[in-house]
Amino acid sequence: MHTSRVELDLRDAIDPDQSGFRTTTTLMFDATASETWIDFIGESVSRVSVNGVEQPVRYDGARIAVTGLAASNTVIVEARGAYSRSGEGLHRFVDPVDGETYLYTQYEPADSRRVMACFEQPDMKASYTFVVSAPLGWHVLSNQPVVTVDEQGETQTVEFAPTLPLSSYITAVAAGPYHRVDGVWRHGDQSIELGVLCRPSLAAFLEADEIIEVTRQGLGFFTEAFAFAYPWGKYDQIFVPEYNLGAMENPGLVTFTEAYLARGAATDAQRGARANTILHEMAHMWFGDLVTMRWWDDLWLKESFADYMGSHASAAATRYTDAWVRFAANRKAWAYQQDQLPTTHPIVADITDLEAAKLNFDGITYAKGASVLKQLVAFVGEEHFFEGARRYFAAHAYGNTTLEDLLVQLEEVSGRDMRGWSKAWLETSGVSTLQLHTVSDERMLVQTNPRPHRLRVGLYELTDGRLVRRELVELDISAEKTPVEFAEADLVLINDDDLTYAKARLDERSLDAVEEALSSLEPLPRALVWSSLWNATRDGELPAERYVRIVGAHAASEANIGLLTGVLANAAYAIGHYLPEELRSAYRTDWVATTWNALNEADAGSDAQLSWARAFAAASSYDDARAAEIRAMLDGDAPAGLSVDPDLRWALLTALRATGHASGEHISAELERDDTASGRTASIRAMWANPTVESRTAAWHAAWEDDTLTNDHLSATIDGVRAGGRRDLIAGLDDDYFARIRGAWQDRSIELARRLVNGLFPASDSLAAVDAWLEANADAPGALRRLVIEQRDHLARDLRVRSAQIPR
Repeated sequence: MHTSRVELDLRDAIDPDQSGFRTTTTLMFDATASETWIDFIGESVSRVSVNGVEQPVRYDGARIAVTGLAASNTVIVEARGAYSRSGEGLHRFVDPVDGETYLYTQYEPADSRRVMACFEQPDMKASYTFVVSAPLGWHVLSNQPVVTVDEQGETQTVEFAPTLPLSSYITAVAAGPYHRVDGVWRHGDQSIELGVLCRPSLAAFLEADEIIEVTRQGLGFFTEAFAFAYPWGKYDQIFVPEYNLGAMENPGLVTFTEAYLARGAATDAQRGARANTILHEMAHMWFGDLVTMRWWDDLWLKESFADYMGSHASAAATRYTDAWVRFAANRKAWAYQQDQLPTTHPIVADITDLEAAKLNFDGITYAKGASVLKQLVAFVGEEHFFEGARRYFAAHAYGNTTLEDLLVQLEEVSGRDMRGWSKAWLETSGVSTLQLHTVSDERMLVQTNPRPHRLRVGLYELTDGRLVRRELVELDISAEKTPVEFAEADLVLINDDDLTYAKARLDERSLDAVEEALSSLEPLPRALVWSSLWNATRDGELPAERYVRIVGAHAASEANIGLLTGVLANAAYAIGHYLPEELRSAYRTDWVATTWNALNEADAGSDAQLSWARAFAAASSYDDARAAEIRAMLDGDAPAGLSVDPDLRWALLTALRATGHASGEHISAELERDDTASGRTASIRAMWANPTVESRTAAWHAAWEDDTLTNDHLSATIDGVRAGGRRDLIAGLDDDYFARIRGAWQDRSIELARRLVNGLFPASDSLAAVDAWLEANADAPGALRRLVIEQRDHLARDLRVRSAQIPR
C-alpha cells in the first residue's frame, strides 16, 4: 500500500447519546488482482468508491468487499465507527472530576480497523495522513506534527503531516482537553519536541520533569547505540484512562496507562518501573516501528528486544541502575511461569490468526525473549550484538523482516553459528533446570531440557553471619550432565550475574546458608536467590512453610524495594495457594501480624514502610485480626510518616468490607471524599466485596450480564467476586462459569472476554469440571481453549503443590 488519508469527525464526542463517529478513509494502493477486501469494524459503511466509480456496499461487519481494481487504485470508504469502552479502538472516557471527554486509540494487534478502513497486516505499510475534526480548545494529537488548523466556530479541523511508512497498528490519535507539559531534546543538529500529557485532574501527579529527563536520556542512548537518528519527528507521551496495557509504542505518540501516575505516595521502585517502560517503548521506535516483523510469528523481533533494552538502557543511561536486579527476580518470574504451562511456545511462535496473536503478548515473547537476549549478548559479545542491530536497521529501515534477516547480521559481525543458537533458544520451548548432583564423589552440573548456556557459578563463604563471594567460575555447558571441579562452598549460586535463562536450584547446604544470611548478599545475587527460592516453592520442591519463614526472616531487611514488593506478593500467594487448607488460616493471621509489625518498624516515610502498608492492606482482606487498626488508620491515626493516600485508603477500606467490617455507607462516604475515576472504580470493587452469598452472586451476574461496564469496571467487579478468597460464597457458581464462557467469547470483545474467563475461573479442589468442559468443547475457539487450559494448569499446580505440603 502507498498512502492512506484518514478523516475523523469527533466533533460530537462530548454528546453521550452519540455512540459513534464519522470516518472517511482514502486508500491508494497497487493491486495484482481485480478484487479484494478492506478491513473495518464499526457501526456501518455508507459509501464505497473505487477509482471514481461508486460501488454497492458489501460489508459483513468485518470486511468490505471491493471489485474492479486496476494496477493502481484509489478507494474511498465512508463509514461510522463506534466509540469504545473496552480500550480497543477509539476509547471514550468522561472524567467525573471535570466532566470533560477524553479520547485515545489503542490498536495492537488488529484494532485500527475499528477506526479506519485499512489493510490490517503489519507488512502492508503506508504513509498515513490524519485529519481530525474536534471541539475547539482540545489538544488533538497523532503520530506526526500538526501542519494546519482550521477553526470554524466551536470546532477545529487539524491536519497532520504524512507519516513515514507505518503499519496500521501503530498509528494513533488522541483528543481532549488534556494537560500538557513541553520539552525539547537536542542531539547535534537534531531537535525533537517533547510533550507529556495527562488529564488535568491528574496533573498534580504527573512528575513531568522526571519523565522528560528519562526521555532525553533514552533518546541520547539509543541514538548513539543504534547509529540511526530518531526518525519520527516529535515525541509525545500521553497517560490515558482505562488502558488495557502498560504502554504502546505508537511512533511520535506513545500511550501509557495512568497507573504509572501515583495519586500520592510512590516508591522509587515504581518510578524505576515507569522509566523502564518509557525506555521499552522508546526502543520500539527502532525495533518494531522503523523495522517491523512481517507477521506476528516474529513478534519477538520487537517485544523481546524492547524488553531487553528497557532494562539495559535503564541501567546504562539513567539513575535506575538496579534495573537488572528487578528483572532477575520479578520480570523473569513471568517468563518461568508462562514457560511451564502446557500452552508454552517457542519465542518464534506459530501464529495462525489474530486471536492467537493477541494472546502471544505474554511472558515468553517479552520476558523470556529478553532473558534469552541476555544469553545472546554473553554468546556473541555486547559490541557484536549492537553492531548487528545497527546493520539490521540500516538494511531494513521502514520495511518488514523475519528471524532470518536478523540472524544474517548477527552471524556476519560475530562469526558465530547463529542458526544453531536460534534452534536451541528461539525455536524450542520450555525452561531448563540447573542443579548440582554428586555421584560417586564426582560433581555434576545437571540440566533438564538441555541447551547451550554460557554462565557463571558464584562460590560464597559464610563468615560472621555474612555471605561473601570468594570465587566466580565461568562455564559453557550444553549436555545434560557436565562434570565440574570447583571447590566446596557454603552457597553455590548457579547462574550468578544472571547471564542465562534457567531455573537454578540451591543445594541443601546453600539453602541453609541463605536461610541464615540471605540479607547479607549484594543486590543481584540476592535477587537470584529470591528467584530460586520462589521457583522451588512453585515446583513443590521447597516447602511453602519454609519459604514463608525465610521471607519473614529477611524481608524486613530487604533494601531493594523492587525485590521487596515481589517477595511480599509471593509470600501472600504461597499462603493462599500452596498451603493446605488446615494451615492456611493460621498463616494468614501470622502474615497480617508480620506485615503490621514491619510497617510499624520501618523508617517513617520510607519506601519500605509504604510497601509494607500495601502488603498489610492486601493481607487484611483475608483476615480481620487488625480491623481496629485499619479503622484507626482511616480515621487519621496512621503510623508516623505513612502517607495514607487515596489508593491506600481504598485498599484498607476494601479489606474491611471483605471481612464484614465496612458498610455501604462507609463506601459512599469514601467515594464522596474521592469522587474520581480511580475512586469510582475502587468503590465498585469495595461494594461487591461484601462477604455474603447474595452480594457475590449479584456481582457475578453483573460481570457476565452488564455490558455497559467499562474494562476497568468489569475488572473491579470481578475483583469483588474474588475478594478475600471466600470460595465458600461462590462455589455454587462453578457450573454457571462453564455454561457461560463460550457465549462470552462469542459476544464480547477478546479483551473483556479474557478478563471474564481468567478472572472468574473456579478455584475448586478438583479438576473434574474443567476437564469435562475441555473434553466437551474440543471445537471451541483455540484462543479460548488456551485460556482455559492455562487456568486448569494453575489449579493443577496449586493442588499438586498443596498436596506435597501435607505432613506424612
